[in-house]
Amino acid sequence: MKNRLKNYFAGRNMLREIALDCFGSLLYAIGIYYFAANADFAPGGISGIAIIINHFFSFLPIGTVALVLNLPIILGSKRYLGIGYLLRTFRTLVISAFFMDVVVPMFGMYDGMHLLAAMYAGAFSGIGLAIIYNNNTCTGGTDLVIMSARKVKPHLSIGQITMVIDGSIIFFGWLVFGNIDAVLYGFLFTFVSTFFIDRMMYGFTTGKLAMIISEQSTELAKIIGQQIRRGSTRLLAKGSYSGADKDVLLCACNRTQQVMLNKIVKDVDPEAFVIILDYNEVRGQGFLPHE
Repeated sequence: MKNRLKNYFAGRNMLREIALDCFGSLLYAIGIYYFAANADFAPGGISGIAIIINHFFSFLPIGTVALVLNLPIILGSKRYLGIGYLLRTFRTLVISAFFMDVVVPMFGMYDGMHLLAAMYAGAFSGIGLAIIYNNNTCTGGTDLVIMSARKVKPHLSIGQITMVIDGSIIFFGWLVFGNIDAVLYGFLFTFVSTFFIDRMMYGFTTGKLAMIISEQSTELAKIIGQQIRRGSTRLLAKGSYSGADKDVLLCACNRTQQVMLNKIVKDVDPEAFVIILDYNEVRGQGFLPHE
């Protein structure tokens, strides 16, 4: 344990990590405390449970309640996430509780339309959580369950897992606040936060993957390289019906380049078969570096 703690603190840019934790926690606290806490709905997660508890026992601060509820979950996640990640998570939890219970309450609570409260709560929370996730930590609670699930099912996005896990807590808010609007606002919050989480974490690297089956693959590859500055990979394939050999061009590009690519294919080979797929991440020359 002593060596693990030493390795955790050694060689880490602690000031940068703490600064990102503070910024992400501030945005998250604005979403949860300033916008959601007074809007009669549970946003999901441990924070949603903390809001429900605070609804019945107003003297219990939301951030502190969330911190206490997270302690057994942190211990239970050690198997999947390791001591280093959990130490960072505990640090983030303390920082988040400070902003939730001390800093943001100085500005009061939003007292306007609940619809706007749900939307802005989701936006601020989603951006804050994305910053925290990208800092290789989380705000505990269902976040730890989410990160553990990502270890088992890495192909699922964080936003997708969040939507599934938080649903039960949102429905419980229906019983607490006594109207169906609590569920509708809760799911709106989750949809907005999911959107911003995925946009912040994946949105800047997303693009289009084109698969082009054409008799003019050589010419297409040359023109694509000249006009949109994108390389392509030729795959050897065989038609399952005709049995004929086929060339398949594989080309990753952004959305603007995809429009140009479609025009090139139309001009060179109108008979080409083109499949356009979305990608979340590409690593290698011309794209993101390998980690």
